[in-house]
Amino acid sequence: MVTTDSSPNSTPDFSARFTLPAMPRDAAEAWVRARVEAAGTSFVWGLKLLSAPRRQAMFAVYAFCREIDDIADEPGPLESRKAALAEWRAEIARLYAGETVTHPIAIALTEPIRRFDLSRSEFLALIDGMEMDLLDALQGPDWPTLKLYCRRVAGAVGVLTLEVLDERDANARDLAITLGEALQLTNILRDRAEDAARGRLYLPANLLQEAGIESRDAAKILQHPALPQVCDRLAALALGRFTRARELIRCCRRKPKTAIVMMEVYWRQLLRMQANGWQVGGDSVKLSKSHKLWIALRYGLL
Repeated sequence: MVTTDSSPNSTPDFSARFTLPAMPRDAAEAWVRARVEAAGTSFVWGLKLLSAPRRQAMFAVYAFCREIDDIADEPGPLESRKAALAEWRAEIARLYAGETVTHPIAIALTEPIRRFDLSRSEFLALIDGMEMDLLDALQGPDWPTLKLYCRRVAGAVGVLTLEVLDERDANARDLAITLGEALQLTNILRDRAEDAARGRLYLPANLLQEAGIESRDAAKILQHPALPQVCDRLAALALGRFTRARELIRCCRRKPKTAIVMMEVYWRQLLRMQANGWQVGGDSVKLSKSHKLWIALRYGLL
């Protein structure tokens, strides 16, 4: 991580971006939009039908999530990555204090925070979640720890999303946290091999123990014959959260279309992984672009 190029396609240098001159807001917004679109994430499919201000706000929120996630995941000295997260805490403080910010993502967040009154606490919760990853706080975690992690890294995104959509009642907040947990559990099941390559083990300790898996070596667990049993149990928890999310959607003042599209994409991915028998080679079951487009149109328009 040595480049100071501000292109979204360059090798990340997280510290350098805080020392570069601030770019104009329209340039920062274009930088953020390119970064999100280049990621090829399912997240983009839920944004297609939003108004331009809300879509730009969600691009900025997602880019922030992606940035701090990269800090946690990129190889490099632990202290430098901890320092980068600390820089982000300081940048968020400057942002909410109305002071000058220099990171393009922070610049792109300035208008959404003002327009949609986005919660500072949720940005800080996301950073807290990344610190849990950075400090290896999740190695076969107990359920309360995993639930806290889901609240921070996924529930916070859900709360910010619904704030952008102007859904702020109690049902909307419950939806954000419940759906965030469902999406994160799906991610954990989908990304088992990728996480194991990083030495991470998000599968709950109690489910591993109940299946007779004593090892906490993520790579060995991938090959354990009882792993599908663990995946089925975790999938059942996720499916329960999806069911509850659907109930909460019916209680919202307005239909949160972006949340519905995201829910439908991830729910279908989860069912495909389950039908595939949790094979290691097939755990990154992704929907085709045409299938995602159908979901965006079906649940975004109706």
